[in-house]
Amino acid sequence: MPVIDEIQNFSDDLIKIFQDFHQHPELGMEEVRTSKKVNEFLNGVGIKTYTGIGKMGVVGVLEGNKPGKTIGLRADMDALPIYEKTNLPYSSKNPGVMHACGHDAHTTMLLGAARYLAENKNFSGKAIFIFQPAEEGLGGAKAMLADKLFEKFPCDEIYGLHNWPTGELGKVGIKPGVAMAGADFFDITIKAFGSHAARPEGSKDPIIIASSLISQLQTIVSRNVPPTQTIVLSITKIHSGSAYNVIPSDCSLSGTMRYFDKEIAKLVRKRMREIIDGVKKSYNVEIELDNREIFDVLINDQQLSEVMHEVASEIVGKENAFFRTDLVTGSEDFSDMLKVVPGAYCNIAHGGSLPLHNDGFILDDGILPIGASIYARLVEKRG
Repeated sequence: MPVIDEIQNFSDDLIKIFQDFHQHPELGMEEVRTSKKVNEFLNGVGIKTYTGIGKMGVVGVLEGNKPGKTIGLRADMDALPIYEKTNLPYSSKNPGVMHACGHDAHTTMLLGAARYLAENKNFSGKAIFIFQPAEEGLGGAKAMLADKLFEKFPCDEIYGLHNWPTGELGKVGIKPGVAMAGADFFDITIKAFGSHAARPEGSKDPIIIASSLISQLQTIVSRNVPPTQTIVLSITKIHSGSAYNVIPSDCSLSGTMRYFDKEIAKLVRKRMREIIDGVKKSYNVEIELDNREIFDVLINDQQLSEVMHEVASEIVGKENAFFRTDLVTGSEDFSDMLKVVPGAYCNIAHGGSLPLHNDGFILDDGILPIGASIYARLVEKRG
């Protein structure tokens, strides 16, 4: 069974919706226009909606033609703080904000599934359409859960998906069990003592201290973590000083840790604190660590991974749907929802683009009816 005919027939409408979202990207918890458009679309096809869930989230509820399971479908809506350089005719009109991760497409796919299901209603049970704000490290899933998402809209199963700009269009991969990394974000502030650059002996140079600290932090993975474990510790930002002839008084560092084993993550956090305390004492300065556990490990339900694989096989062909064996060190806050409701999450490939989060990222809109069909068939199959 290929892409659903009805969805393919209105795919031009989906492209227009996608391009509109792409032109008007909004950052996490600022998705005012996006939420409004989603709400209007759902109401327009006869779906009852609830807004303001987790501040900017929108939930649509559609009853099937007879009793059955309640199936949740989730899509993210937020964009990234990136200046777009694609030169597309529908490039971002919001300077410094870009849909560089394809959430505009995910939202469009779920709207397409909602339209099809509302027009046909050939399913049992109930479909819950969850449009989530602020996936990009801003806690959108947690915000919706704190707003009692699943108490208000109980689901028996939940499914999500993400575009993947590598490989052939329409290849669908799913990793049963542990699939995507958990992630911490951290900020380190060194409060030292500045001086004239010509008289460094009068300073406690925060740049030298930062250099030492970075070197020591980078030994954690290689010397404290078993080599059989997959973990990443990256310093991604460093800032200090503003003049050629001044040794600054402070320095700030930021970075991320990605992990698959919670006990190993605890070990790394412990070693970070110990190293920072040691450097602090060694140089007699103040060093502050602000570590935030942003994403949990994403774990797909084994049985529902097989269900999602079966549905994907029907849509794209058995030769194009596969079980992944590799772990993804990227992170996804759909993991928070999967801790509450069993479900699964897959990736849909499209080729010819730069990576996600790149200012030249271009999404192949041929993916839209594929994702919409997978969403819709999951409801028809599992309701």
